[in-house]
Amino acid sequence: MTLCKSMLLTALLLVSGAALAQTEMSAISTGDLEVRTGPGPRYPLVGLATRGSQAILDGCIKGGRWCRVQLESNGIRGWARAELLSVDENGSTVIVERHAADLGVPVVTYEQADTPDAVEPSPDDELIGPVGEVDAITPPQTVRTYIEENPAETVRLSGNVVVGAGLPDTVTVRRIPDYRYSYARINGQPVLIDPGTRRIVYVYR
Repeated sequence: MTLCKSMLLTALLLVSGAALAQTEMSAISTGDLEVRTGPGPRYPLVGLATRGSQAILDGCIKGGRWCRVQLESNGIRGWARAELLSVDENGSTVIVERHAADLGVPVVTYEQADTPDAVEPSPDDELIGPVGEVDAITPPQTVRTYIEENPAETVRLSGNVVVGAGLPDTVTVRRIPDYRYSYARINGQPVLIDPGTRRIVYVYR
């Protein structure tokens, strides 16, 4: 890119950055995107998104290497690598990691959630099944309310609690009245399950 074009892009980003910061910022994954519970590869995986998936961009850690996002396809929220997120700027694809400040992306910090009911699985626990494709869903608030008012005991399983993972037949799932999906609490996390396939279709965070 020539110096003139580079200066022009920077100018366009500076002009539009303030406006973008005031509205909900959308990003697109430029490759297969791993969404994790924290800003780094050591944190557990909570979801996957294929190239071209859309996400709502909450903000990025200072330095711009990891950003907090929410996948629009299934509502999963977590942290993703900024180098795999792009924003459309006047027809140009702008990588978030390189231009987070120019784009006006908010700086956010990571604070580990206090989850006293979380349960760490042990090596002897039964395994969660392999991940498969499921239809993305957005459950109504009434479902969350029902789960909170009718809590289930947590079940310990080894593996990542992610959308598409299958549950062993030994796990008892609980029916939700007037709703097609059931639920269970796996390793402290409430999840919605397709009773036909026994795959997780939604993970509450």
